Amino acid sequence: MFKKLLQSLKGSSSPGKGPAAVAADPVTYKDVTITPTPLPEGGQFKTAGTISQIIDGEEKKTEFIRADNHSSADAAIEHSVKKAKQIIDERGASLFDSERC
Repeated sequence: MFKKLLQSLKGSSSPGKGPAAVAADPVTYKDVTITPTPLPEGGQFKTAGTISQIIDGEEKKTEFIRADNHSSADAAIEHSVKKAKQIIDERGASLFDSERC
């Protein structure tokens, strides 16, 4: 029981599956929705998220994961939003041309 508690605090998931992403509220930026989803890794949180937009009635999505690690989920969420805004500004109209950023 103690082992399961420690694993849940570290963000570990069941064997064979990757760690569960931290849930965060979506943010809208330039008509695009950013959903930060930092990934727990080794007691820290990796910058990650999803960028989506409705185009011609269809939802388009792209995911991003960066090497940046943070000591708290809140810091990772904040950085994930910042990184997503940078991706949106840099890629512009070509944002959804590929599956991953």
